[in-house]
Amino acid sequence: MQNASQVIIKSIKTTPLYLEFKEPYYWAQGTNYGAKTVLIEVESEDGTVGFGESFGAPNCEMTVHAYDLLRADLTGLDASNINSIMAYCHQAVFASQGPGNHRKLSLQVTAGLEMALWDLLGKINNTPVHKMLGGAQRDFIQYFGFVQGKGPNELAADAKRYANAGYEVIYMKIGRGQQNDLDSVAAVRAAIGNLRLRADANENWDIFSARRMIASLKPYNIEMIEQPVDSSSLAALAQLRNSVDTPIAADQAVHTFQDVYNICQINAADLIVLGLHECGGILNFIKAAAVAEASGLKVCIHGNFETSITTCAAHQAGLVIPNLDDATQIMGNFLNEDVIESPSMVHIKGRLSAIDRPGLGFELNLDSVARAAKAYSQLPV
Repeated sequence: MQNASQVIIKSIKTTPLYLEFKEPYYWAQGTNYGAKTVLIEVESEDGTVGFGESFGAPNCEMTVHAYDLLRADLTGLDASNINSIMAYCHQAVFASQGPGNHRKLSLQVTAGLEMALWDLLGKINNTPVHKMLGGAQRDFIQYFGFVQGKGPNELAADAKRYANAGYEVIYMKIGRGQQNDLDSVAAVRAAIGNLRLRADANENWDIFSARRMIASLKPYNIEMIEQPVDSSSLAALAQLRNSVDTPIAADQAVHTFQDVYNICQINAADLIVLGLHECGGILNFIKAAAVAEASGLKVCIHGNFETSITTCAAHQAGLVIPNLDDATQIMGNFLNEDVIESPSMVHIKGRLSAIDRPGLGFELNLDSVARAAKAYSQLPV
């Protein structure tokens, strides 16, 4: 029986989901048409349910299988012991299986469990997660206008829409071919005037190409280029960062607080882009942000193919850290249909206020979840 000091895990449920984007998502690594995620539900003995989500890439079955292996061992544990639960998940399913410990995969698979545990504890304690983590250091988080479109004209039109809505920072994908990049950046700059503009090449350049492209883009006053070179080489990132004037952000190169430390040690980046899925949840996000803070670097929240479940979790974490950047990423708004009923994810001039509801702060739309689950079941094998 559950006592007052424990929150005993009764069951863990996984549901693969597929949610279509409003329009195709174009970036340096290809074109995507929707998000595959796995809804994680953790129920306690008193019937309270916490929700989170994990990546479903390359497919949801891999993620679901990991939870199938863990479910029996996690049932009956105290959900309050998040650190020990997460350590056990990594050791039991990933580190002990060889040939390597698969740390990055482990973090991405189990991040949804960590989110769900926090949501569960917050609901039981009738407290927003950010207050359980020490309290908010800001009243809102500012997100950039993330423009979408296949070519320059579409990108410029979307950028103009964000500018008219009061967003202070515009963000776009590049690394899609030299002429396309130049034309697209020129069109977006013309559409937004003097607003701040950021660009992400998603690892698609070598050092020589990166230096050439950054020089060519200089007239458009790009305030930051995100992960321009292969994430597997911090040396390449550092070499580029120390040979150009435009600030460089690390994204795919950063998953753990150790990654942040290694980047800071060799001055490989001016900004750390960090997501809850990549680092394994809220606690690891805060830990990695603290390492960046010690080196004088800010952290930008990273969005991915996810729903607003992750947005709410990242929002709770972002409210807590002192070194959050003033323009961060969100992608739940790309979905044709989201899975949360409330709160509203509509930004006011790029800003989203602190969420003060218990747990992660959202109400799930069960009908939307059912439609997304059906959509996943109908995807080609």
